Amino acid sequence: MANTYTPIATVIVGSGGAANIEFTSIPQTYTDLLVKCSLRQSGYTGVTWDWLKFRFNGSSATVYSSRDLEGNGSNTYSNTFTSQNGMVKLGLANSTTSTSNTFSSNELYIPNYTSSNNKSVSGDGVHEDNATAAIAVLGAGLWSNTAAITSITLFPENGTAWVQHSTATLYGIKNT
Repeated sequence: MANTYTPIATVIVGSGGAANIEFTSIPQTYTDLLVKCSLRQSGYTGVTWDWLKFRFNGSSATVYSSRDLEGNGSNTYSNTFTSQNGMVKLGLANSTTSTSNTFSSNELYIPNYTSSNNKSVSGDGVHEDNATAAIAVLGAGLWSNTAAITSITLFPENGTAWVQHSTATLYGIKNT
């Protein structure tokens, strides 16, 4: 089990929002990576939540896939996703129509990010809302690429930007 978590970088979205959250020049000195984020997006009002999508190393090739389990308190769902515009979705973000000033909570765990094998990722997220429904998701994904991960970019699927105070922290993990 990992016993050292080192914060590498934190991004806090400022006034005016940001189209994405990006971690670049990720050091290659850790065993695994962990991204913890609290997100809310703007520009999408279809439902009270939106998917969190991410991309490694700016790769827009169709080499991403994921499977998830979702629940909303009364129903459960399972989905299989393949690359969508060179990104995979594996987490949630509050949308413009969710309860004001609420943000989702997500974790993405990326083991062996420097290896020369395809990269797996697991994630969990919950859409926070004071209304009658909330969504929780647990999933796993695969980036079919053998390159070491040097950057991670987080996007809302349907929204246009992350709102002010959306936050993401990248941690490096060592098994020492």
